[in-house]
Amino acid sequence: MIVVLSDTHIPERALRIPYEIEPFLKEANLIVHAGDLTDKKVLDDLMSFGRVLVVRGNMDYLSLPRYEKFKAGDLKFGVFHGHGIYPRGDRRQLTDFALDLDVDVLITGHTHSPDVYKGEVLILNPGSATGAWGGGGGSGIPSFMVLKVEGNLINVDLYEIREKVSVKRFEFVL
Repeated sequence: MIVVLSDTHIPERALRIPYEIEPFLKEANLIVHAGDLTDKKVLDDLMSFGRVLVVRGNMDYLSLPRYEKFKAGDLKFGVFHGHGIYPRGDRRQLTDFALDLDVDVLITGHTHSPDVYKGEVLILNPGSATGAWGGGGGSGIPSFMVLKVEGNLINVDLYEIREKVSVKRFEFVL
């Protein structure tokens, strides 16, 4: 199980990762953060749960890579915050970036709004885990994703935290 977070913006715009996410972090085989942690303490806290893969966001001043790649099942994943893409979250430019990386799935952030898009590649944006305000807007609703990969099948659960936690489920064969 892969837990995907982005745009936490702690402590400037949020105090902490919501409690509702912690049970998922405890069960994760891998935690992916698509940037804008904004404080090393966030990375340290995530690492206390297990293996973490993280990229640098435009608000991160940590020594982190611009992008990362990993494999799960038969699928190749890329992780890239998304800054430098204008307008924010432009699917065509993100697809081109993913194709240049030679990945099947691109995990991205920066927009603070969740998105699941299947085109030439699968683009996944978990939104902001804390619901933090983003320079380009955002949903304002804390959200994150849980991925389960088996072979070339990927199940994507998009969670949003309102008065209660809701989930939207997607399944793709890539």
